[in-house]
Amino acid sequence: MTADEAKAQLDERVREMMAWHFSEETGCPFWLDWKKGAGWDPREEVKTYEDIVKFPHFQDEWLRDEKNERFVPNAFKGRPFNVFETGGTTGLPKQRVGWDDYKHDYEQFSHQLNDEFFPKGGNWIMVGPTGPRRLRLAVEHLANFRGGSCYHVDCDPRWVKKVIARKAFDEAERYQAHVMEQAVEIIKHRDIQCIFTTPRLLASIGERISIPGHGIKGCFCGGTSMTPEYVRFLQEEVLEDKAQFVPTYGNTLMGLAVSIPEELKANNYSVTYYAPQPRAVLRIVDPEKTEITKDYGEYGRVELTTLTHEFFMPRFLERDEAIRRKPHAKYAWDGVGDVRPFGALTGKVIEGVY
Repeated sequence: MTADEAKAQLDERVREMMAWHFSEETGCPFWLDWKKGAGWDPREEVKTYEDIVKFPHFQDEWLRDEKNERFVPNAFKGRPFNVFETGGTTGLPKQRVGWDDYKHDYEQFSHQLNDEFFPKGGNWIMVGPTGPRRLRLAVEHLANFRGGSCYHVDCDPRWVKKVIARKAFDEAERYQAHVMEQAVEIIKHRDIQCIFTTPRLLASIGERISIPGHGIKGCFCGGTSMTPEYVRFLQEEVLEDKAQFVPTYGNTLMGLAVSIPEELKANNYSVTYYAPQPRAVLRIVDPEKTEITKDYGEYGRVELTTLTHEFFMPRFLERDEAIRRKPHAKYAWDGVGDVRPFGALTGKVIEGVY
């Protein structure tokens, strides 16, 4: 796909989603009410991705303060929905409703995996947050889609963040050891070829056992804050340069932005992620003037627009910043590189198990 073809595909997707989400027959109460209050019709005024800037930034508080039913498209009325939570340490969490998006996202991701390292029919283990997280169903669906089964070891990142915030580091270490004991036992005694976990949990498992030595060939990893030095450490030392390390950047609101693991070493372990266009788009913006896109090679705040039939979310400002990277031969749209928490160089960030 050329850059022009990718642009045309994205613009067509935008028009399709405007027609869907702002039609009385298919749209959800939230966006239909928003249209009335805004006094303009996106179906008439939003014809390309560039026109998305006409929307205000989506506020994630809406996902907490609004009833979930207000985000159910009329086209899905009567279908029970999944409830997926995102973020939150205290109070009512932010929630997103969904049906099949996670399946589409992870089936698309499956086609990017190398069968040599993620063998078809191989079993998986997921070590990370399950419960109300979309990730739990998504990783299991990925394993099933590829012909394998999935084992799970749960952890609670909200609890970890609370413990770290009150500087109870011994307690945090005991909790991590509790999670690790479970993961190591399953890896030792079950036939597992693939793992999903977070960077820090992967390193912790690697302190206890040889991961490739126990038959794991591929590691799909989620987590935003990985310096090139830490990526190199995970690939060369934790995975012993034997299992493939596949970093991703994703969340409940976006789906999954993928990297190109075969090029990690050549790029000195600096990771660039490419959004699952046209289902979601990432843009690197000036934090002070968010209508401005940063130049290639510059850091800016990550802005996400999600464009699926289940969920429309324009111009959401992630709590991350990244470098705007040029399109790749494999992905004909901008990438985001060296992702880190927004304000990482100036503020205090608690990431816990991530």
